[in-house]
Amino acid sequence: MLRDTYSKSGIACLTGEELGTFMGDLDLNRIEEREQDPCWQVKWELGKLIKKIMSRYYEENMSAVKAETSLSLSTTEDQESQTPVHRVAAHITGNSNRMSSSFTQNSSFRRGYGKKIYSWEASRKGHSFLYNVELRNGELIIPKTGFYYIYCQTYFRFREPEDEDSDSDLSEQIRNPKQMVQYVYKLTSYPEPILLLKSARSSCWSKKAEYGLYSIYQGGVFQLKRNDRIFVSVSNEDIVDMDKEASFFGAFLIS
Repeated sequence: MLRDTYSKSGIACLTGEELGTFMGDLDLNRIEEREQDPCWQVKWELGKLIKKIMSRYYEENMSAVKAETSLSLSTTEDQESQTPVHRVAAHITGNSNRMSSSFTQNSSFRRGYGKKIYSWEASRKGHSFLYNVELRNGELIIPKTGFYYIYCQTYFRFREPEDEDSDSDLSEQIRNPKQMVQYVYKLTSYPEPILLLKSARSSCWSKKAEYGLYSIYQGGVFQLKRNDRIFVSVSNEDIVDMDKEASFFGAFLIS
């Protein structure tokens, strides 16, 4: 009988007042007024237990969320680091089969700026290739703004006509000096080409030599913008040999 009475009174203690409302009052300054009430003490202990369980549940969930977020970020970084960088590079070579149409004079050039090499081989024959770069009218079209290494080599080859008089004086056995100049330009929205690189040689060849052979190489790093165009021009185009291993032009993206 006493047990039933105690059990009923305990249930009444928990149901006589909403537990949520009671827990909201736990932090109020009413503890001294009600601490002698057995029913209130039961609710007090139960409320502390519920708060403790909720706090532990929150901490465990936050730890799990942080671990999942950290794993997700780590996976994303790994995926980004493994994502292949698109290559931006070109290497085009001379085309000795099209020498007659290899050079064009740009009407906007000032005098002495040479003739543009118009015809390059870019069809993956030999060593030539184009990766995300377009070749048009002898010009490499830049697809992406960045810093590029640009390089070029031109092969000059002069042959003396066979009907020259071999008995002439030594002073006459020196050929006229040949000024060999190589230019690399870029074209932008600016109306005239902008000179990037220039290299020159002036040589005299003995008439006793069957050939006079020289090559000019130059390269450098430049900042280029998307849709800029770069090309090569030379002086004395009549002595340029467009051999694919000796005359070439290229560029590749550094950063």
